[in-house]
Amino acid sequence: MWKDFWFLVRITLWTTFRKPSNLILYFGLPVAGILLSTLLYGSPGQTVLRVGVANGDGSEAIAADTAGFVQGLDNVKIVSLTESELKSQLAAGELDSGIVIGAGFSKSVLEGKPGHIGIQSLKGAQVTAYMKSMLAGYIDNISAIGKISAGDTAKFEQLYDSYRGTDFKLSAQSVNDTSSTKDMSYQSIGYLIMFMMMSAVNLSELILKNRENRTYFRILSSPVDARTYVMSNVFVNLCIMMAQIVVALFFMFVIFGLEPGIPAVEMLGIMSLFALVSVSLSLVVVAFSKNTAMAGAMQNLIVTPTCLLSGCFFPISIMPEAIRRIADFLPQNWVLQSISKLQSGGALSGIWFNLAVLLAFAVVFFLIATYKFGRNNDTRNFV
Repeated sequence: MWKDFWFLVRITLWTTFRKPSNLILYFGLPVAGILLSTLLYGSPGQTVLRVGVANGDGSEAIAADTAGFVQGLDNVKIVSLTESELKSQLAAGELDSGIVIGAGFSKSVLEGKPGHIGIQSLKGAQVTAYMKSMLAGYIDNISAIGKISAGDTAKFEQLYDSYRGTDFKLSAQSVNDTSSTKDMSYQSIGYLIMFMMMSAVNLSELILKNRENRTYFRILSSPVDARTYVMSNVFVNLCIMMAQIVVALFFMFVIFGLEPGIPAVEMLGIMSLFALVSVSLSLVVVAFSKNTAMAGAMQNLIVTPTCLLSGCFFPISIMPEAIRRIADFLPQNWVLQSISKLQSGGALSGIWFNLAVLLAFAVVFFLIATYKFGRNNDTRNFV
């Protein structure tokens, strides 16, 4: 039996990889998925905001200091303009945002009721939120001084000079932002899941192809039995899935230098369990298919929609609640949930339920395929 088993394994591997295009299909596409993720989620680096300042409050010190405060913000470059020039350059896209300091701004701050200042932008809150929050804190501090002064200009000047001259010491330390690399690795695994499922079905389709070209019946006329033949296909399928995972993780960790926040061994273990699920599901597809055309149609009907609903292409968090409930019945979602929990600092022992669910999926699919194979007694359909 074992001699026949290894003979069939060699024949299946030779049949699969005699075409160089299959190497691209099984190993090139997962790498392309990682590359696509790096392009979609790659950080563009720090962006400098171009801000125009229209100071209509004359030579008042508070207005000038406010403009100077904006200029001192990180990643902000200001340009002094008139209000009409500011509006023109905003409309032309030459500026990201603009600050209009109207006449009476300094007086309103002195009275403790800041006003006559506005932020303009055509790009929305993603540009204005940073400056708005920083300006609000700065103006509130000066306004508080104005309230304390209660209209006493000399007292205000004294407190204001003391505020400006305060020597605050700030210690800053840069840290690496790993959120983008985690997003890239998460999405890379999503693409890998889809390609693994497609590859598993394609490999299991060899059973149907051999039946269609009568090779299967010639094999069964020899001492090789049907069980050995199917088991050899399953073994080859699992080996190629494992090789696919190793190649994808090698490119992810070594070539692209992604830091998913998960040890490579843990990632390999989770994906190996999903490989078992993929192979078992592919056997179900083959068991219920009468020919390769039907298997291909079932693959398109099962793999792509379920990957879409599970969040393999984009984060599932943006989907409606009803769709997320459907995803709980899909094995891909349990893999992505496991990876997300580990990236959030969870331990491998904390996802034991997820792993148990994946194992249950594999067992159920294998049982369904075995039952269907046993019912297909007509050689025109299967074994």
